[in-house]
Amino acid sequence: MSDTQDPSHLSTNVDEKVSSLRSHLSTNDECGTTHYNLAVALMGKKEYVDAENELHEAIDCSPSLAEAYVLLGGICLQRNDLEGCYRFNQRATKARAGFAEGYGNMAFVLLQLVDGKDAKEDEEKVDKAIKHLRKAIIHNKNFVQAFTTLGTAYFMKGLIPEGIKANLEALAVEPKFPIAHNNLAVAYLESEEYEKAIIHCDQAVNLGFEVAPALLDELAPHRKA
Repeated sequence: MSDTQDPSHLSTNVDEKVSSLRSHLSTNDECGTTHYNLAVALMGKKEYVDAENELHEAIDCSPSLAEAYVLLGGICLQRNDLEGCYRFNQRATKARAGFAEGYGNMAFVLLQLVDGKDAKEDEEKVDKAIKHLRKAIIHNKNFVQAFTTLGTAYFMKGLIPEGIKANLEALAVEPKFPIAHNNLAVAYLESEEYEKAIIHCDQAVNLGFEVAPALLDELAPHRKA
């Protein structure tokens, strides 16, 4: 018998979960966790409008449910509403002190908002992102994505050694994190440390990361025959 699950069976499972959660809410509409779980299930069905409504219900019932704010931020991101995404993640950090994911997401948004139109404003966004990422790491020392995003922020400021250090710290948490390997390959290439660049580039490729063709082309002359 094949281990592959029938997609229609998976869909049925989600439908059953949605039905069960709605049934539970019909008898207890003030359970924030149930509204949140229903929203997650609805997002699995790509019913984002209904999911958004359930997330607002979850927050009304449980204002400290930081995960609900983060999901609302994710829905905003799908709509390319970066400011909305930032606002909801900020509310997540206020709803629960030390909520690392909220700080990490705010930093991600700030880096996306760097557009090259105003150098001073761009620098302020990057600096603010770095502060958020440092907070995220303080609250969750195993937050591997925060380390790689921090590395990206440093690279954007031209601080290559600091960016390398942040990505190496990401690998200390998760040695097979492909984004960190790719970032290190790019950074070591810029630093003309070709052997290290090749090692990390190959690691990223072996882990299934889609490395930029330009990176492969630039490293090709430096590979030993």
